[in-house]
Amino acid sequence: MIIVVPISLCLGMSIVNFYGSVPVGNTILQDIMVRPGIALPMMVGFISGVAAFFTGIIDIIREKDRSILVFLSTAIGFFILLWCLAQFLFAY
Repeated sequence: MIIVVPISLCLGMSIVNFYGSVPVGNTILQDIMVRPGIALPMMVGFISGVAAFFTGIIDIIREKDRSILVFLSTAIGFFILLWCLAQFLFAY
């Protein structure tokens, strides 16, 4: 998951220029229908990041894993989860 998150987020951000004149959808479903090249890789990145956080926390607590990659993927997932929560709490 530590490989999927940066690749899918960078892929989604690099495609933004192709959809410059397309208006943003009001909901996630509308955005997927209008701009799938941006919405789908970004959603995969966010879902992978949140999954990396939860699997990393479970691995650290249950298995007592102390690998640097587990801590790195857990930290990346935590920051993605924190950003998503901030979007829901403060965007509207």
